[in-house]
Amino acid sequence: MGVKLYYTTVTASRTVKSQQAEVIRILDSKSIQYELIDISVGGELRDEMRSKAGDPTAVPPQLFNEDHYCGNYEMFSEAVEADTVEQFLKLA
Repeated sequence: MGVKLYYTTVTASRTVKSQQAEVIRILDSKSIQYELIDISVGGELRDEMRSKAGDPTAVPPQLFNEDHYCGNYEMFSEAVEADTVEQFLKLA
């Protein structure tokens, strides 16, 4: 599988929850297969996400194609607006 979505099931942030839900909804609506990686199960997954993203303060949702960083919610949202989601996720 290519696309990986780093997310969390444990957050007090409504913004993070709504952003994650929107990314999942859009991926599902476009029938794009993805793997969910829950960073709340261990700090090493959060650190891995931040390391791969090149941002020590990165918060979910973060999108990757295998180990290639695609972007965060804002970047994904821009790709949705421009109808370039497949290119953004490096699928096209």
